[in-house]
Amino acid sequence: MPDYIYLLENRLSPDQRNALSRLREAAREAGTILFLTGDAVRDLTSGHAVRELEVSVHGNALKLKKPLEKLGAKVWGEDEASRSLYLCFPGTVRVDVISTHRVEYPKPGKAVFHPSSIHEDLRRRDFTVNAMAISLNEGSFGLLMDPLNGAADIEMRSLRLVSNYGFLEDPSLLIRATRYKTRLGWELDPKTQIRYENAKNEGVIEFLSAHARSRELEQIGHEEEGLRVLRALQAESWMSVLFPAWTPAKADEAKLHALHDLAVDLLVQGVHADTSAAQMVLLTVGLSSKDISALKKLMLRPGFVEEWDSLDNLASGFSKVLLSKPYSTPSEAYKLLTSYDPEAILWLGFTSKAAAVQDRYNLFLKVWPQARQSIPHVLMQEMRITPELPIYNDLIHQIFLQLIDGKLTTPEEMRAFLEPHSPPPPPPQITIKRPRAKRGAEKIKVVDDDEDADDNLSGDDDDLDDMGGDDDDDFSLSIPKSDLDSGIPDEADNGDDDLDGDEPEPHPPASKLSKKAAASPVAAKAAERTKAVEPAAKPTPQKPVSPEKSSPPAPKAPAAKARPEPSAAKKIVPVAKPAKSAKVEAKLASKAAPASKHLVKPPSKPTVKPLSKPVAKHLGKPAKPTKPVKPAPSKSKPTAKPTKSSHAAKPSKPAAKKPAHKPSKRR
Repeated sequence: MPDYIYLLENRLSPDQRNALSRLREAAREAGTILFLTGDAVRDLTSGHAVRELEVSVHGNALKLKKPLEKLGAKVWGEDEASRSLYLCFPGTVRVDVISTHRVEYPKPGKAVFHPSSIHEDLRRRDFTVNAMAISLNEGSFGLLMDPLNGAADIEMRSLRLVSNYGFLEDPSLLIRATRYKTRLGWELDPKTQIRYENAKNEGVIEFLSAHARSRELEQIGHEEEGLRVLRALQAESWMSVLFPAWTPAKADEAKLHALHDLAVDLLVQGVHADTSAAQMVLLTVGLSSKDISALKKLMLRPGFVEEWDSLDNLASGFSKVLLSKPYSTPSEAYKLLTSYDPEAILWLGFTSKAAAVQDRYNLFLKVWPQARQSIPHVLMQEMRITPELPIYNDLIHQIFLQLIDGKLTTPEEMRAFLEPHSPPPPPPQITIKRPRAKRGAEKIKVVDDDEDADDNLSGDDDDLDDMGGDDDDDFSLSIPKSDLDSGIPDEADNGDDDLDGDEPEPHPPASKLSKKAAASPVAAKAAERTKAVEPAAKPTPQKPVSPEKSSPPAPKAPAAKARPEPSAAKKIVPVAKPAKSAKVEAKLASKAAPASKHLVKPPSKPTVKPLSKPVAKHLGKPAKPTKPVKPAPSKSKPTAKPTKSSHAAKPSKPAAKKPAHKPSKRR
């Protein structure tokens, strides 16, 4: 259904769409339903040009005569037997409005009509390619009905009879089959071809009805290539039945080609002219006036005959208007040529010999179209005038009219003309920048809560052995061995280093001591001192840990908030840091505590004394009380007066001479 909606909206001309909209409006007021049928559906599906419309209505189509006349339609004729109306809408759009019916043939060529539904109406058609309908109603607009699979025959480019007795019951189908073969270039289905030959040989064409004869005669003039169809009918001997005096020799072939070329040029400029009446003049130019009068009486639509007769008067009236003073400017003349009666424009351009008229047609068809190449599409794009704007097409037309009048010759004039139509620029795009967080805060967020909970609750020796961490981790504060060697003083240097007044290094947190350190009385006292010196951290609620993830709780050492151990490779100035959660502190402490494994180095000489209590507490190892050692000097900046911590070591000896390797250390 969407495909046929697209075809109805894009393959039909604006005048044809306007005619269908008026028909739908009249059907709504009458309370009936209608369908697009016949040649129009076939041409839409196959891609051919739609030359006329046929609309089938449930009920009596003759009742729509007055409503359609009020909507602008002209009644060209009507048929009481089939209850059909032949209309012409503005733009010379031919529309046949017929009542849905079925047909019986008691005798060949003698049709009896009965009202029926749309489905029965499709089954009484001539060929399957014409037995399709498109709904024009509100609830089912665009719905295709194809009970006889005519779409497949269109794809095969084949003409297949709906009824096996079609040629015998309605002999006009023989003429119609020849006309379709010539116009469309399709072939008859093999079985249909056999039936065609049989009916032709039996002479059933003699039973051709007067109504069918009138339709087929007029249809020659409505063909796009009427002379070609006339020759095909003459070759099949059908013209001897239709109108013996009318032969291809009576037509003017050269003028027919010229008329066709002019119609194509006008179509390129937007003038949709119907060539039917003008073509009939050239197809019958060799007939006598008596034969022409007889032929006109046989036409199906009297309105078409009136248009045929009025071509000269239409062209004369248009010539006076075109050469009048109000239309002397190119823009006004262009508007007139695109809005006047298309058939009058076609016939005047074909028959007029006046130089002024020919000059206007030459400007309209050849000179003025070149001005479209000067339309500044690039400038319009720069000024944000794009095809998406509702006024884009109207603005293009206004620029074209200004150009053919000799205006807008410079870029400045063009920009000034387009400036009022240029939309405002779009607002600048707002970019929201997220504030950059501190490096420490970003890394704290990476810590997994589940892993922290497992580390805090696990008391296995394997977890304690892995507390050292990696050296590349930012939280690892391990001290290089080279600095440890220089940081542990010899016996001779204790005095000098003590007099320098350096503060002892911060103590490691007691929460991550090993089981042996936690059990040592010395380590317990050190933890109590640390807890007394440093303020207690504010407890923060921890994420509850599920029993499945957590291991059995292990005995913990008394926890105390401790500052992270600074690396000996870099000088770190203490800076106030934001408070951290107990969970993060425990993580930091767990990674900083194993640094004592690298700090403690077994003495290479038996003369080195054991470490003192403060140093042992700093390194996370239980110190031997029997052999005190002086505390290691700190790398921080010396103060004015030497100070000692609350847990400083015993008074050192007087200063002694420095060994020989001391100058190398300063160097």
